[in-house]
Amino acid sequence: MIGSLRGELLARASEAELLVEVAGVGYRVQTTTRTAAALGQPGSQVFVHVCHIVREDAQTLYGFATIDERRTFEALIGAHGVGPGLALAILSVHDPSALRWAVASEDAEMLCLVPGVGPKTAARMLVELKSRFELPEAEAPSPEPGASAQPAHDGARSDVRAALAGLGYGSVEISRVLPELPESDDAGMLLREALRRLADAAV
Repeated sequence: MIGSLRGELLARASEAELLVEVAGVGYRVQTTTRTAAALGQPGSQVFVHVCHIVREDAQTLYGFATIDERRTFEALIGAHGVGPGLALAILSVHDPSALRWAVASEDAEMLCLVPGVGPKTAARMLVELKSRFELPEAEAPSPEPGASAQPAHDGARSDVRAALAGLGYGSVEISRVLPELPESDDAGMLLREALRRLADAAV
């Protein structure tokens, strides 16, 4: 099984397929838009962590810039109903840390930002991925006895997400800034903080 490739990026066959030459052999590698952007332009020397999937009718290489991204991909495809194509789409929208945050906080709306993922699919994925991801206790606190299953700040974050989308921010920018916000049920304060962080990142 192939676990990694180091060589020259010969070409981009498409937005999500790379051709990497190693010792004179060109390997077609499926990847996320995030990894494709990180690896640079054709002619660059690259290293990718690989998940090698063998089926009766094909052998496919899936490449990632980080080991965390590859492990997250492997956890995703182990979930019922999540194939490699959907897993790549998820990781093209959410990086591993943002995805873990979504699962730990049971944020189905965050998963619905991925094209092709609806509410039912998102709800099922949240259940399955909680047992597949290593979620720090700080990210997935247990509710106090008698506490509401839907904390007030979850609604505030949903409001912030909707407001940012209405202002023209993309799903990737939104998914990156939401986990950085403090715990609060004040949607106005959270929105101002999100806008400040987005502005700082753009400088």
